[in-house]
Amino acid sequence: MGASKYFTKEQQHVIIAAIEDAEKSSSGEIRVHIEEHCKADPLDRAAYFFAKLDMHKTQLRNGVLFYVAYKDHKLAVIGDSGINSCVPPTFWEEIKNTMITQFSHGKIVEGISDGVRMAGTQLKEFFPLQSNDINELSNEISF
Repeated sequence: MGASKYFTKEQQHVIIAAIEDAEKSSSGEIRVHIEEHCKADPLDRAAYFFAKLDMHKTQLRNGVLFYVAYKDHKLAVIGDSGINSCVPPTFWEEIKNTMITQFSHGKIVEGISDGVRMAGTQLKEFFPLQSNDINELSNEISF
């Protein structure tokens, strides 16, 4: 079963809505990449997709990627240098722990959405939407 079949259209829309809500008040970019398996370290795999999805091309280097390998129960959350310079060093771990708590109760979509909203709060604080901002990337969720 492919990852896009793991989540119903409604569940995908919930995740996309969380991303859109998190981005609407910020110049930051949030993406979620989901796959079934991860044979590598999840942080390395997330970094690979961060580059492949051109997340490093935001003007203020404020992209955030959520990586989930659901069958292997692996997760990573990474931010670009702009957002990393603003958030506390433990911020990504806090998001990850929040997500893991939801995941442990079988609430995968809620966990992803909660993590996205947490990132969005920080993006809004440090990178508020400016009148000349445009959404630089598309396809917020990939499988």
